[in-house]
Order: sequence, then structure tokens, then C-alpha cells
Amino acid sequence: MSSDPWGRVDETGTVYVRTADGEKVVGSWQAGSPEEALAYFKRKYDGLVVEIGLLERRVKTTDLSAKDATTAVEHLREQVDAHHAVGDLDALRARLDKLVESVEERREERKARKAQQNEEARTAKEELVTEAEELARSEQWRAAGERLRALVDTWKGLPRLDRKTDDELWHRFSHARSAFSKRRKAHFAQLDAQREEARQRKEKLVAEAEALSNSQDWGPTAAKYRELMQEWKAAGRAQREYEDDLWSRFRGAQDVFFQARSEVFAERDSEQRENLTQKEELAAEAEKLLPITDLKTARAAFRALNERWDAIGHVPREARPKIEGRMHAVERAIQEAEEAEWRRTNPEARARAAGLTGQLQDAVDKLRDQIEKARAAGNTAKAEKLEQELAGRQMLLDQALKGLEEFGG
Repeated sequence: MSSDPWGRVDETGTVYVRTADGEKVVGSWQAGSPEEALAYFKRKYDGLVVEIGLLERRVKTTDLSAKDATTAVEHLREQVDAHHAVGDLDALRARLDKLVESVEERREERKARKAQQNEEARTAKEELVTEAEELARSEQWRAAGERLRALVDTWKGLPRLDRKTDDELWHRFSHARSAFSKRRKAHFAQLDAQREEARQRKEKLVAEAEALSNSQDWGPTAAKYRELMQEWKAAGRAQREYEDDLWSRFRGAQDVFFQARSEVFAERDSEQRENLTQKEELAAEAEKLLPITDLKTARAAFRALNERWDAIGHVPREARPKIEGRMHAVERAIQEAEEAEWRRTNPEARARAAGLTGQLQDAVDKLRDQIEKARAAGNTAKAEKLEQELAGRQMLLDQALKGLEEFGG
């Protein structure tokens, strides 16, 4: 019979292991000595120790699932409970119990972590949905479209939630994208229609511009081109592949017209500058007639100058007021001389002037006589009042005498 602190072998070859519940049969050994039997079953115990140690490290250091860890624990527990090893089986059971607690703790930790991850994922997806719904109302088509595509990639990187919550959030997210796509499609369809309408309108404007390009009706045609330009701007942009070509044709037609007009106007300007030089010479001749000393001679000379003036033609517009003003000044001087001559030779006017002068002279003489009498009588107030009236009559008399002089005395 052989024994060990944790087991023994009896005389029949039966091997026992000592436990807290008493001895348990390990097995029967007939192949050798009792010492070999104990050594064999102690090696089996050491194997269990190694396996339990490995499982403890896996639970502690790897992401072994709770289910797999529990299965492994139960497998080892079955081997320990089978009592096919000699050693401290109670200690192994205690380690397995401790391992079960660790696995459960890991299970709860993972459950809590998963719950937190789910909450974070739910919050993140709700934020994505909210942003997508805001973008769905945007008219920044390019930027909003790019952002929505980025949100889809972000969504794909987030973990799934429970089916109901995940489906509800995805439905909102997908609906926002669809709404944006629908609005963008409608916008660009409308834009395409507007650009097609603009292209057709600009085709007509180009045709009108090209039809006018050889016109020599300078003023009205230039005005018409200005109208066409306003219509062009109001028409909006055509499709990109048409816009540049249409504008090139439209602008080219205008250039043909305005180049031709510029050449004609340059020739006309040269002619008008020559006309201005001639009219400046005539104006200088006319100004030599001033002051008027011989009305008849001045009138005839100015008439001859005016005929030559009319025959010359137009001058540059900006010079016209000044040069015409010089001739008008001479003409007004002649007219004023004619009016003065008429007043001087008009018998009726001279008679009226003479009569008025006589009446005023009588009134002045009478007032002077009244003033002398008032002073002689010591009536100073009356004399002063009469002197004021005399001053007014004397002024009128002076004016009448001056007018009478214009009639030659």
C-alpha cells in the first residue's frame, strides 16, 4: 500500500484522492507499482492545473466570449468532479468558482460597455439624422450633397442598434437623403429648362444682332444694340456648351457695326473740326463789327457772314454752344442798335416822350413854388413832405429827359 498527502493506493491497486468530502476513487492501477500509479494520476492533476491556468489568463487578457469561457469552465469542472487525478481538487474547484465569478464580471462589464456603445451609437446616429434632415432643406446643392455622402460613410462605420431603433433612424436618414435628392433634381431640371429657354432667346438675339451688323443707320441701330444687350443680360445664362459661342457671335456682330460706325464718325469728326476752324474765323470777322457805328453797313456785313456760316455745315457738338454764342452776341448787338434807332426815329414815341417830359417839368416847378411858400409861412412839416414828393417827381423827370435825348433832343 502506498500513500500521498492527496491520495493513496490500496493493496488491490485502487487509487483514492482525498477531498473535503472524504476519499474518492480515482481509478484502478494494475500496470505497475503504487508509486507509479500515484505519479500517473498526479500528472493528470498537473495537467488540470495547467489548463485552468491557461483559461484564467485567456479570461483575463483576451476577448474570449463569456459563453465560450463558461463552456470551458464546465468542461474542466467535469474533469475535476470526475476525480481522475490526485491533488488538491478542492483548490481546483475553488479556482473554477473564482473563474466563474470573473467570467460573470467580464460578462457584466461587456454588457455595460455594449450598452454604452449602443447609447453612443444611437446618439451618433440621431445626430446624423438631425444633420441630414437640416441638409435636406439646403439649397447649397454641391456642398450639401457632398456632406450627405460623407454622413452615409459615417453611418456605415457605426455599430447596429436593436432592429426597431436602427430601422426607424435609418428610415428618417434615408428619407432626408431622398428629399434632398428630389429637390436637387427638381432644381436642376428647372435650371436646365431655364437655360434652354435662355439659349433659344439668345439664338434670336444673335440673329437680330447679325442682321443689324451692316446697317448704316447709326443712331437708331446703336440704340437697338443697347436694347439687345439689355435683353441679353435679362435672358440669363444658357447651357455652358452654348453660352460662349452665342456670346462670341453676338459680340462679333456688334463689333462689325460699331467698327464701321467708328470709321465713319472719325471721318465726320475730322470734317466737323475743319468746319469749326472756318466758323471761328467767321465769328472773329463778325466780332470786328462791334461796337456798331454804322448800323446799315454792319447789318449787311453780318448778313453776308451768316450766309457763309450756314453753308459751312456742322461742328463738333461740344464746341457748338460756344461758337454759336459768339455769333449770337454780335446778332443781339445789331438788334439792340436797330431798336435804339427805331426809338430815336419814331415820331409818335418822341411826341409821347416830349409830352411826358413837359408834364413832369410843370409838376416839378409847381412843387418848388409850393415849398417856398410853405417855408415862408413857417410850415416846416409841409415843406419837408413836399420835398419828398419833389424828389420822386425829379427822378421821373430825369428819366424822361434821358429818354428824350435818345430821340435826338
